[in-house]
Amino acid sequence: MAAARDSLLDAAGAALARRPWPAVRMVEVAAAAGVSRQTLYNEFGGKDGLARALVRRAADGYLAGVERALAGGGDWERLTAVAEWT
Repeated sequence: MAAARDSLLDAAGAALARRPWPAVRMVEVAAAAGVSRQTLYNEFGGKDGLARALVRRAADGYLAGVERALAGGGDWERLTAVAEWT
């Protein structure tokens, strides 16, 4: 089900890039992901759960970038890399 979850998050992110969150419809997200609306609700519980998952995904991506920036070089280089990433 991880593939469906990723597809749903991708579809929700794409929908959010086109219009404000209140205008994003669950049925459209499910259709864009190629799954049923019931699968979407089973995975996230509702629109609030989908929003939380989108925020978590974005935060995880940001933190992964910070970790990569901190991986090499001296203190100054790492600090510079984190600032550039941010």
